[in-house]
Amino acid sequence: TELGLELEGMEEVESIRGGLRGVVTGLVTECRKHPNADKLSLTKVDIGAGAELSIVCGAPNVAAGQRVLVATVGATLYPIGSEEPLVLKKAKVRGEESEGMICAADELGIGEDHSGILVLPADTPVGLPAAGYFNVEKDVVYEIGLTPNRSDATNHIGVARDLAAALKINHAHPGTLRLPSVEGFAVHSLDL
Repeated sequence: TELGLELEGMEEVESIRGGLRGVVTGLVTECRKHPNADKLSLTKVDIGAGAELSIVCGAPNVAAGQRVLVATVGATLYPIGSEEPLVLKKAKVRGEESEGMICAADELGIGEDHSGILVLPADTPVGLPAAGYFNVEKDVVYEIGLTPNRSDATNHIGVARDLAAALKINHAHPGTLRLPSVEGFAVHSLDL
């Protein structure tokens, strides 16, 4: 605001909605049929946190020895095709306790596939946050309100120049302004 640029809003954006917080890589150590359901399996999953999690899974492709993505209790997922986020809680499924969810691509919001769980390569480390595995990027989008006298700030470079100057002069910031390359905008002909 002291630059004459009013901040009207800011929004955090992520390359995968929700940033996959609470989702980690795991190893299915045990998989057996659910005693009270034909299409469910009872699994034990090591997520590198000491005790293994008991998870009821309905995916047809789940098997012992797989490296998988596990949404832990408290995680919030943003499944493809759903308007509402899914917050994971401990649950009883047909009488058996489930302490998380082994996820398919669409449940994580990273793809359309719901034919089964997402199986990771065998060398995937256990306990790795999914955000690190998928290199989830975060950034903040700022909405700036301009007055008619600030046409220099109608673009990213103008705002960056103004901010760099203010930081250097008012706060003795040692950094330098790095502008993007403009080589791709070369003029090939000046004939009109």
